[in-house]
Amino acid sequence: MTQLEFQGDPPAFGHSMLKYFAFDSDYVNLNHGSYGSLPLPVLAACNKLTMQIESNPDLFVRIKQTELITKCRAQISKFVNAKTNEIVLVRNTSHGINTIMRSFEWSAGDVIVTCTSTYDAMKGLARFLHDGPGHPKVSQFVIQWPTSHAAIVAGYRAHLQSIPRHAGQKVVAMIDSITSVPGALMPWQALVQVCKEAGVYSVIDGAHSIGQEMNIDLGKAEPDFWVSNCHKWLFAKRGCAVMFVAERNQHIVKSSFPTSKVYISPSDREFPGQSFIEQYNWNGTIDFVPPLSITAALEFREWLGGEDAINGYCHDMAMRGGAHLASLFGTRVLDETGEFTCNMVNIQIPLPPSVHPSEEITNLFNQKLLAPTNRKTKVSAGIFYHNGAWWARCSAQIWTELGDFELLGSVLTEVCEEVAREYGQ
Repeated sequence: MTQLEFQGDPPAFGHSMLKYFAFDSDYVNLNHGSYGSLPLPVLAACNKLTMQIESNPDLFVRIKQTELITKCRAQISKFVNAKTNEIVLVRNTSHGINTIMRSFEWSAGDVIVTCTSTYDAMKGLARFLHDGPGHPKVSQFVIQWPTSHAAIVAGYRAHLQSIPRHAGQKVVAMIDSITSVPGALMPWQALVQVCKEAGVYSVIDGAHSIGQEMNIDLGKAEPDFWVSNCHKWLFAKRGCAVMFVAERNQHIVKSSFPTSKVYISPSDREFPGQSFIEQYNWNGTIDFVPPLSITAALEFREWLGGEDAINGYCHDMAMRGGAHLASLFGTRVLDETGEFTCNMVNIQIPLPPSVHPSEEITNLFNQKLLAPTNRKTKVSAGIFYHNGAWWARCSAQIWTELGDFELLGSVLTEVCEEVAREYGQ
């Protein structure tokens, strides 16, 4: 990053921040949580790095990239309070969770624990593993909002206790730290402890955590595995994620994906986790810019004022924006107490329950919001159905203001009326 990009103090959070992003002037982004948003200063750093790589690919790939990747791993390890030798970089959270879950040697009687709020791709992974050798059973824990962290922890403990156990059995729990839909902070640290008590492996899907969830402390929480996207809330370039594998479990993840040339057969290893880090440092030619953009993203966040300033603003805006939009709709927010809210807020939209959920209706909402035929302004939010009602998941970011929620409210009111006319019964 150049000095020009960081001259002086940053502007106030709100619309003044839009100049640091590449959004179209007629686009209102309230769905940052889905795909992230790359700041222009980080993009400039990425472009500079791209030119450095292309100026001498052999020099960069053969000599320089390992040093830079190691630096990134050290920075992000400190950020989440983990040992550097427990952290590697992968393409995205789904990639990391797949690597972990496919590394277990499944046997008849093993169990994979999911939740009704588990991300759809991860539910698909559990089904895929069930269909494969060993055929582990999938046991689903039901979560329906409104609820509380205490109720979830108590219910989860009872659910694990209800699973029949036998000697040699593996039980592996896939747990969201922040669920995708609804966008809700889970008591995942407490659930990790419940898993420890029950002799269950904890695999934390932290796709939405890093850059949104405050004070992530893997050293204190001690999950078995944890993966989080850096291109969502941390402002890194798509796609890169950080994958944590506790030292005690590195023998389970025997190979990176793809398998690296430095793979060592378990029978030939001097210690169980040998070659774990090295496999992820090099397992085929990739675009090295996304993982290395973590450094620039962290510098940008520090210039903005750091994690407390960023997430303090975004959380406050999520709470105020959600309440304001619910008031405009005459509805409610999903999380009345704020216990589940980080920087994403879920607001019930004025669509009757007689409109049943379908992919066709979800696609229609996307079309009406993002590619309208009768208005210039485009706006994004995550529309979903939960527990008998329709909701909008809105992501608050450093550029968000209350007026953005009002604009979304105006558009959604119009779209909901149209959907109700066409699909209501």
